[in-house]
Amino acid sequence: MQNKFTARMKKKILVTGGAGYIGSHTVVELFKSGYLPVIVDNMCNTSERNLRGINKILNTELPFHNVDCTDLKQMEDIFTLYEDIHSCIHFAAYKSVEDSVKHPEKYYKNNIGSLETLLKCFEQTKFKNLIFSSSCTVYGMPDKLPVDERAPFKKAESPYGETKQKCELLIQNNKCNSVSLRYFNPIGSHDSGFIGDCSSDNPSNLVPIVAEVAAGLRAKLTVNGNDYDTHDGTCVRDYIHVQDLAIAHVKALDYLLKHSVKEVFNVGTGHGLSVLDIVTAFEASNNLKLNYTIGDRRAGDVEKIYSDGAKIKKVLGWMAGRTTEEALISAWNWQKSTHDA
Repeated sequence: MQNKFTARMKKKILVTGGAGYIGSHTVVELFKSGYLPVIVDNMCNTSERNLRGINKILNTELPFHNVDCTDLKQMEDIFTLYEDIHSCIHFAAYKSVEDSVKHPEKYYKNNIGSLETLLKCFEQTKFKNLIFSSSCTVYGMPDKLPVDERAPFKKAESPYGETKQKCELLIQNNKCNSVSLRYFNPIGSHDSGFIGDCSSDNPSNLVPIVAEVAAGLRAKLTVNGNDYDTHDGTCVRDYIHVQDLAIAHVKALDYLLKHSVKEVFNVGTGHGLSVLDIVTAFEASNNLKLNYTIGDRRAGDVEKIYSDGAKIKKVLGWMAGRTTEEALISAWNWQKSTHDA
């Protein structure tokens, strides 16, 4: 491995939740683009496998601190230690819609609390640039599709969505420069197979569950409802390869370092696929068959949503470059590799 100090000339970027699913992929792209990520993560919902994977991909050891982002004292110490950092990408948050319905107070405390702590640290230092990990859940059930950034916040369908709405409002009322990226549905894993979704809780997102069914870790997939107003009755989402999403963060950071702004961007493919579309595509991409059944609707689910990506393409020059097939193949490869971790 390279000596970790060989990257000193790179611009240091604080990445909270940098060992998580999206965070780990973004850390890799940041480093490849000339930045030095400083990872802060309490590892509550990820694994050291991702940290090892990051270092293996980059052939270097990045700065890492096991810190809870809701702990003001610990975060103040990080800001003191890295006075030359001027930008932060904030991923640290719980992310399950289903779990948020069951445990809303946990989501309010962690997702909103970690941002509040971060903004307090900003006020005490020269930090001024923030990229926030937001979500299409801020739109609730949109009136018009594809949904663009001008769409108003509707009633959130889950406490998770509420936390993202409240966090965006906190950022809007703060003095920092900011870009909030409203993700649609990230799927897949890194081409190397070294990093992926290491969530320690039971998966609640579609593709990880599908992969577990394919691996025999679950007997079947339960499709939550087939009576929605969609082409096959199942929920429709905009599925984006996680590596494309990671690149969007680098583009947003490049932009933020050149402009004093408060901006929001959708990050998706612009195409809606149903649950059954994904099941069929996973089977075809990986040459296997999945066992599934139809169940009841799940609390917190939006019927259908997909993005209008015109703004991010125009302003940041970003658009998704990988196919759904590529994402589903990489998701299955990641699942198959987990027994070797």
